[in-house]
Amino acid sequence: MQQWRINSILAFVLLFGLALIVRLFFIQVTQGDLYKAWAQGLYSLDEKIPGQRGEIFFKNGEPLAINMEWPLVYASPREVENKIETAQKLSQVISLGEETILAKLKKDNLYEILKKRITDEEISAIRELNLKGIHLGKEAGRYYPQETMASQLVGFLDADKEGQYGLEGYYNEILKGKGDKNGQSLVLSIDYSIQFMAEKLLTETKENLNIEGGQIIVMDPQTGNILALANYPSFNPNQYAMIADLDIFQNSATRKIFEPGSVFKPLTMAAALEEQKITPQTTYIDKGMLEIGGWPIYNYGNRVWGEQTMTNVLERSINTGAVFAQRQLGDRLFLEYMEKFGIFEPTGIDVREVYSENKEFKKGYDINFATAAFGQGIEMTPIQLVRAYSAVTNGGKMVKPEVVDKIIKNNDEITEIEPEVGKESVISAKTASQLTAMMVSVVQGLYTKGAQIPGYYVAGKTGTAQVAWSALGVSKSGYSDQTRQSFIGFAPAFNPKFLILVKLDNPETKTAEYSAVPVFRGLAKYIVDYYQIPPDY
Repeated sequence: MQQWRINSILAFVLLFGLALIVRLFFIQVTQGDLYKAWAQGLYSLDEKIPGQRGEIFFKNGEPLAINMEWPLVYASPREVENKIETAQKLSQVISLGEETILAKLKKDNLYEILKKRITDEEISAIRELNLKGIHLGKEAGRYYPQETMASQLVGFLDADKEGQYGLEGYYNEILKGKGDKNGQSLVLSIDYSIQFMAEKLLTETKENLNIEGGQIIVMDPQTGNILALANYPSFNPNQYAMIADLDIFQNSATRKIFEPGSVFKPLTMAAALEEQKITPQTTYIDKGMLEIGGWPIYNYGNRVWGEQTMTNVLERSINTGAVFAQRQLGDRLFLEYMEKFGIFEPTGIDVREVYSENKEFKKGYDINFATAAFGQGIEMTPIQLVRAYSAVTNGGKMVKPEVVDKIIKNNDEITEIEPEVGKESVISAKTASQLTAMMVSVVQGLYTKGAQIPGYYVAGKTGTAQVAWSALGVSKSGYSDQTRQSFIGFAPAFNPKFLILVKLDNPETKTAEYSAVPVFRGLAKYIVDYYQIPPDY
């Protein structure tokens, strides 16, 4: 009996060993290539796991776009025993329709997401139900903690985790990294406090003057660093999928063209001053109207000013005076200076931008050059206008506007973006100084005194431009009653620390004196106090 047991055990061992040898032979020889390819496939798959996306921060470290892990609830449908009962119970705690849940539970798979970004209350309720086949998990995602703030500037990630619009789109390849390497993070030149105040003022202006839209740009005039890039209206990038009007995603400061109106007059003056065709004291006789090629040009309100200096022309925003300066310069030189001021080219700012070739203006008709002298019939973006003015604030040389100040790699290596200043002067330092003094006189005058800040010299100019029917999508020549009202200014005037453009779309008031000027003053006063800039006098 004992011998029989020993023989049985030996036979079992031999049979098991034989089976093992056959199985190993099958795996290693017969199916070796298959399993090798499978193993390599798994290894390759692991290699392609993407790294973490780089994050975006304001100048002083406040987060604008960050990565977070979000809780979710998912099902393993094959594990769920009573699908109808499970769907009924779940629908009561995760605010999802019973039929929707049931449809997912009926699928023949092992993993089916039921709901993403669930709340703490939903998590507790799911745990209490303790339903078989229902599990909690996490998903990595993008979060914008400032919500609507700087929304057009930052953009968003779409469902495929690709950057769309704003910095997310422009810097997508840098932010997402390559392969399993983490993306690089961005530190902006945008100052959180100045951006916040700019957006607050735009919102208040909507409440007070019912603007259709508006933009504010604040720039360091020596470096080109953008300190604020504000748009109204804005949106919440965390909920971009709920937005029906895709136009709201566009950054109007860099992607919407407009006719600037009288804020363009100082550039006309700068060109004429540089060519010594005029001085700030040059006079002419204003008769309230002049005719160019059979086309009449009037002053605002049909005012007649009589004898005026070029400084008076800016103070009182006289259209015929701007045309006088342009005529002294001549069409060819005027066109050359518009090219030097970058009106016909992109600024190079590190977000997506557009520009107008101004084909109509370039046709060479005298009337086109005349109206362009006071900012009508010539088109540009707000950022182009700001860049052109940087020549006035920077001793004659334009700077390249920049939004990103630093790029941080995953090993904490920091790359600082160096300011780009034009190698050649657009105007001389003398002309820049003369024009600055003229613009200080503008702010100290009757119509723009609301921009003054006690103790500081402020230079600036208003603009109230009519909107062409064509810009409104109407197939009709001429101009509508709608306006774009703006103010551009800088302070302290003779040693500028900031340059501000305020542009408001169709406010319920006649001129920029009552709309854009108070916004400029509020923001300029805030920056003076925030930076603790010493007074001029």
